[in-house]
Amino acid sequence: MAFDPRNDYPLGARRPDLVTTPGGVPLGDVTLDAVRSGALGADEIRATPATLALQADVARAAGRSQLAANLERAAELAVVPDDLLLEIYTALRPRRATADELEGWAARLAGLGAEKTAAFVREAAAAYGERGLLADA
Repeated sequence: MAFDPRNDYPLGARRPDLVTTPGGVPLGDVTLDAVRSGALGADEIRATPATLALQADVARAAGRSQLAANLERAAELAVVPDDLLLEIYTALRPRRATADELEGWAARLAGLGAEKTAAFVREAAAAYGERGLLADA
């Protein structure tokens, strides 16, 4: 059955067949008992890029384009290691990074396949430059 973003929301209730953990565990098998027993680790209790992309489709179908864009970036970042995400987040705080440093982060993200997020970082760098929020070189 094809996914219909206008009728298949919420995914967990209407299309649980489309939702799995990063390791492929079906949504129906994600239970508190499975976590308590150790059958599911913390790395399995995460949204997958595929699920986030479906949520973006739902948001877009509902006319929520900005939310859809955020979910698309989240889908890209779902596979980026947490420590790298924290470094990027820190660099994006005002006056924490130079324009060149932010470009470096954008290039690194693009290299990881996170093109939309890389564009977002470049957009932030331009806005920070216009507002005097970049770190001194």
